[in-house]
Amino acid sequence: MSTKQKDLLTRSAEMPAEVLEQTILVAEKMQQRLPAGNMVKKTGAYWHMLGPGLTTGASDDDPSGIVTYSQTGAKFGFNFLWMAVFTFPLMAVVQEMCARIGLVTGRGLAGNIRLHFNKRILYTCTILLFIANAINIGANLGAMAKAMQLFNPQLNFTFLVVGFTILSLGLQIFTPYVRYARYLKWLALVLLSYVFSTLMANLDWGNVLHHAVVPTIHFNKESAILICAILGTTISPYLFFWQTSQEVEEQILQGKTTVRERGMATAAADVKSMRIDVWSGMFLSNLVMFFIIAACGALLYANGITEITSAAQAAEALRPFAGDASYFLFAVGIIGTGLLAIPVLAGSSSYALSESFRWREGLYRDLAQARAFYGVIIISMLVGLSINFLGIDPIQALIYSAVANGLAAPLVLLLIVLISSNRKVMGRWTNKPLTTAIGWLVVVIMSTAGIAAIWALIP
Repeated sequence: MSTKQKDLLTRSAEMPAEVLEQTILVAEKMQQRLPAGNMVKKTGAYWHMLGPGLTTGASDDDPSGIVTYSQTGAKFGFNFLWMAVFTFPLMAVVQEMCARIGLVTGRGLAGNIRLHFNKRILYTCTILLFIANAINIGANLGAMAKAMQLFNPQLNFTFLVVGFTILSLGLQIFTPYVRYARYLKWLALVLLSYVFSTLMANLDWGNVLHHAVVPTIHFNKESAILICAILGTTISPYLFFWQTSQEVEEQILQGKTTVRERGMATAAADVKSMRIDVWSGMFLSNLVMFFIIAACGALLYANGITEITSAAQAAEALRPFAGDASYFLFAVGIIGTGLLAIPVLAGSSSYALSESFRWREGLYRDLAQARAFYGVIIISMLVGLSINFLGIDPIQALIYSAVANGLAAPLVLLLIVLISSNRKVMGRWTNKPLTTAIGWLVVVIMSTAGIAAIWALIP
């Protein structure tokens, strides 16, 4: 008998009979609720179930997204908090459709578009995707370097940007996919730093929750650009391609190495696990968005700081009001999310282009087996790196990136809804009517936001 068991018996002997009886009843009820044995096992099973959906959702909160959310809170306070609640089910439904396409067809999104639609449509989508992703990669590399300088201002910016580029490329090219996917999964937890940093600040949570459920909309050009930027950074084309291809990668890890094997009957248990994974990842993504807007609204907007041009500036601006601990966590989050998001951005471009031109693709392959696939990743990274030395204004670059996403997203979303609603392609896993309705709603919203942003950018 272990020491813990002996201690438990001793304590139970000292308990009054009524207390002991109630304790036993509670324990029995808990045992009934936990058929797996205990909460630790249940939590472990849940963690094991998480994968592509978690990393996809976490990568959505990249440094450029942090800038967007920080600027939203600093400029408008709590007025746009409702966007975090509003976009959650929309992006979750879209990402679930993408994941289901990957599970059922055994192909990535670009591969399915190539089979069922005109190639010109595919090429247009992939070119816009590559441009938007390269700009985002550049902005994220710069943001990570600036975040490192928050800890030590003497560090050289050029050295840091080049160093992060080499580190990210090394992980993508030379790390086996099984290990690499595990790194990304654990790295997603760095997003909790934004939750903790906000909780350390003294917020009026009654006011926060009120704005989370009561929409406030401003009809002007500035609001139109910001809404488009929020939608563009939460419902982004690169997430669609990455999610679908990662589901295929997971099937290949299970030994389904051919499209025929992957396209065989999809088990209901696999779809259930996928949905838990996707909705968990999207919830984490929007939870972080909510807390960043809330923190910047409460601390920056309330103190007259209304212009945020970088994620590092947001961390620096919060320091006098939230303290060193919040500042440290915010800065760490910038670096961690950058390391998570950059491979997703570069990888989604590579998946899309490789599937479009039928190149051998997949992170499970090594460099010698998929030179073109890794070549696209390398080019994406180098283009992103060069943006930091061309004198391009980073905020302006992100606006152009948002516009590119705004143009590509509605078109790609249209194709996703059509594919996932096609019974010949999806079989029994075709969309339910409500899912299709939400899909079309997202298409309309993204199209409207894209048009409004273009209108707002016209002098």
